[in-house]
Amino acid sequence: MQDHSTANRAPRRAPLLAATAVGALFAFSVPSMAEELVIALGSNIATLDPTNAQIVGVDVSLMAHLYSSLTRRDGNGELVGDLATGWEALDDHTWRFTLREGVTFPGGEPLDAEVVKWNIERIRNPETNSRNRAWFTAVETIEVVSPTELKIVTAQPYPALPAQLTMVFFLQPDWVATHNPAVETYGTGAYDLVEFVPGQSATLTADAGFYGDAPAFDTLRYRIVPEPAARVAGIETGELDFAIDIPLEDLERLNGRDGITSDWVASTRTVSLRLNATVEPFASNVDLRRALNYAIDKEAIVEYLLDGKAAVANCQLLSPAYFGYNTELAPYPYDPDRAREMIAASGIGTTPIELQVPMGRYFMASEVAQVLAGQLEEVGLNVQIREYDFATWVQPFSQGEMGPMSMIGQSWPTLDAGGLLTLYTSGNRSGYYMNPEFDAAIAEANSTTDTEARLAAYRKATQIMCDAPPAVFLFHQPLTYATSAKVRWTPRGDDWLLVSDFTPAD
Repeated sequence: MQDHSTANRAPRRAPLLAATAVGALFAFSVPSMAEELVIALGSNIATLDPTNAQIVGVDVSLMAHLYSSLTRRDGNGELVGDLATGWEALDDHTWRFTLREGVTFPGGEPLDAEVVKWNIERIRNPETNSRNRAWFTAVETIEVVSPTELKIVTAQPYPALPAQLTMVFFLQPDWVATHNPAVETYGTGAYDLVEFVPGQSATLTADAGFYGDAPAFDTLRYRIVPEPAARVAGIETGELDFAIDIPLEDLERLNGRDGITSDWVASTRTVSLRLNATVEPFASNVDLRRALNYAIDKEAIVEYLLDGKAAVANCQLLSPAYFGYNTELAPYPYDPDRAREMIAASGIGTTPIELQVPMGRYFMASEVAQVLAGQLEEVGLNVQIREYDFATWVQPFSQGEMGPMSMIGQSWPTLDAGGLLTLYTSGNRSGYYMNPEFDAAIAEANSTTDTEARLAAYRKATQIMCDAPPAVFLFHQPLTYATSAKVRWTPRGDDWLLVSDFTPAD
C-alpha cells in the first residue's frame, strides 16, 4: 500500500473553474490514458465544495474520488473504512475513530485527527452556512487524542454517525484560507480533478500516490447528459460507458446489442408528491393532504407506467432496505370518489396549484407528473405542471422556498430511518412539515441506542406521517442502467456512482 506523501508523488495543482462572460475555461490538458471510464449524469454538478455536497449520485460521488472520508459503503452495502482503520462506541455518547498514518495532501500537509476535527467544526459553524450542518447538531465536542485518534462526543446517542460520515470529506485548512473550494480542489482521493466545465463535464485522472488500491481506470470522466434519449444514444455509440435512468422501452432493445448490458435494480429511493404542509392550502388541512393520497392510483403507475419494475410505497418514505422500515403500514387505497368528496369539502375550489417537476434527476419524472396531474384533475383540482432543471429547482427547495407541490425522490446513505425522517422535523428548512408529535417520536428514537426502542419510535413516527401525510407516497424508484461493451458494473441501488464498482470487460 502506498503512502500519500511527497516522497512518492509530485504536488498536485488545484484546477480553478472560472466561467467568464465569454465562457472561457481554465483547465489543464488531459494526457492520453490507457483506460477511460465515462459516466453520464442526469443533472449538473452543483458544487465542488464537499461542505455543501448532498446529492449522492452527483456531487457526493464526485467528492468520493477527490477526497478522503472516514468511512464508505462498499458495493455490498457494508460500511468499511477509508481514512479510518477502525471505530467503536465507547458509550452511548462517545465514538472513537482510529486513522491511517502517513496520509498527506498534495503539498505534504498531513491529513490527521486535527484536520478531521477542523472539517467537522467547519460544517457545524453557522457562519459557514453549510447545507450539511444538521448532520452534526447532536455533536457536543470533538477531542483529538493523537494524530491518528479522535473522539466525537454527542449530546444524545447517534448510532448512525459512522454511516453519516461516508458523506463528509476533508479539506486542508490552510489551503481553504486562500482558495475557493466551490471551484477548486485539493484532496487526498484516488483521483485528481484536471478539468471541470460547468453543465458539461468533469475529468479526473488517477493519482499514483493514492494510499488505497489503485483504480481500474486511469481516467474518469463524468458527463452531464440530462436527456434520456441522449444517454441511450451515447451508450449505443460508445461515447458513454455507463448511464442510469434508461427508458424502459430501451432496456430490452439495448441488452446484448454490440456487447451492451442493460437492466434494472431496486433502489433505496422513494418517489413522492411532496406537499408543502407549511403553507396553504395544505398547512391547515390534513384531510386535503389525505385526499390526494386517495386520488392517486399508485398500483396503476407501477404496473402500467413503470412496467412493474417498482414497488408501491407502503405509506412511508422508507424502503425495506432501511433500519426503521414500518412493516405494519399499507398504502392509501385508490378511492377517487372519496378523494373528490374530501376535496370538495376543503373549499379549495378551482384555485390553480403548481406542480413542480425537477428534471434530469428522477426516473420518468415528466411522465409520472403527467399521470399525477391527470388523476388530481379528475377529482377536482386545478393542477399546473411546471418543469425545472434540477439544479434550478434544488436551490430554492433547500432554502424552504418550494411551491405547494413538487415531485421528489429521496434516499439517505446511512440507510437508517433517522437520517431521512429527520429531514421532516420542524425547523428544517426543507422539511415543509410541522408536526410536534412526529418531532417527539424522532427525538425519542434519537435518544437511545437500544435497537427495539429505536424501532418502536420509528414505527410511531412513520404512522404519524401516514395519518397526517406531508406527501403522496408513490413508489420505490427502479434504477435502470446500461453499460457499454467496454465495462462491467456491479449493480447497487443506493445512488453511489463509484469507479470501484466498475471493471474493464474481458
